[in-house]
Amino acid sequence: MKVILQKDIKGTGKKGELHEVSDGYARNYLFPRGLAVEASKNALNELENREAAKAHHLAEEKKQAEENAKVIETKTLSIKAKAGASGRLFGAVTAKEIAEELKAQTGIAVDKRKIITPEIKAYGEYTCEVKLNQGITAKLMVQIGE
Repeated sequence: MKVILQKDIKGTGKKGELHEVSDGYARNYLFPRGLAVEASKNALNELENREAAKAHHLAEEKKQAEENAKVIETKTLSIKAKAGASGRLFGAVTAKEIAEELKAQTGIAVDKRKIITPEIKAYGEYTCEVKLNQGITAKLMVQIGE
C-alpha cells in the first residue's frame, strides 16, 4: 500500500515522503497513530502542491541571498575603534560588532555566528567571510580606523 508520511518515522522515511508499506503496517500502526495517510489522488495532489511551494520558497530565499551577497561584496564597512599609541586596539573587533554595523549600514541582518573573521586587534583593512543561506558566501571588507 502506498502511503504519505505525516511525520518522520525511523526506519521508514521522513515527513512528506511517498512510501510503499505493507497493508497491515499501514492499517494497524501508521493510520491509527496519524503517522501516515493513504496515497489517494487528493493526497498526492496536496503533496505535489506542498513540494512546489517549498521549491518556490527555496528559490526565493536563494535569490534574496544572492542579492544580499552582491550588496555585501560591494560594501566596505568602516568601524571606529580606540587604540593605544602603538596602533593596537583596546580589545578586538568581534563578529557581533561587524554584524551590528552591517545591519546599520546596509539593512542586511546576519547572525554573528555566520561571520568568519580573522583576529582584528589593530587598525587596517580585513576581509571577513559572511555565510548566507544555501551555501552562498560573500567576502566583506572591514576597515578599522579611529
